[in-house]
Amino acid sequence: MTSKHLYYGMLSVIGLLIIGLLIGAYGAVRLLQNQSQQLVSNRLQTDVLSQEQDQLVQAKQDIKKYQSLATITQSIVPQDKDQAETVLQVVNIASENGVTLGSITFPSSTLGLSGQSASTSTVNLSQLTPVKGIPGVYDLQLTIESDSSNPVPYNNFINFLTGLENNRRTALLSDVSIQPNQANRNDVAFTLTLNEYIKP
Repeated sequence: MTSKHLYYGMLSVIGLLIIGLLIGAYGAVRLLQNQSQQLVSNRLQTDVLSQEQDQLVQAKQDIKKYQSLATITQSIVPQDKDQAETVLQVVNIASENGVTLGSITFPSSTLGLSGQSASTSTVNLSQLTPVKGIPGVYDLQLTIESDSSNPVPYNNFINFLTGLENNRRTALLSDVSIQPNQANRNDVAFTLTLNEYIKP
């Protein structure tokens, strides 16, 4: 082997080493980029999990904090639409305040219509309207009319309204219509629309 062959052989080896070095460097750069992306992804996932854990801890604290409020709400908002109980309470409040009632009416019922059976869950929601913004709470309207032949003194009427507004079944008065008596302007006949809130 001549020095010329040795020279070209060494050049070939050096060229192969340079090509190998370049390929190795490229592979190392790609590997580092992949590892960097994986690290960023893992950190992001860790941050998301940490935030979710913080939110879970806060939610548990809120549940403990507002548990008593939920219990109070269940005791305040009736769980049923017992119309007989509502009528009894309205009649008792009227009697306590010297008010003679002519009628108490509820919206017409859809029970038994369209082939509904008594076992369907929608039967309990007959006559009820969902309250906007408060899921699971429904509104039942009732209309109360005084006895037009027996007008009520205005002060008694005001006391009757106060009693209705303090009653858990008839807490919201949505419409009032008053007709003064022609013979005595202090006496009135009235029609009231009340809202009973129910959370079945």
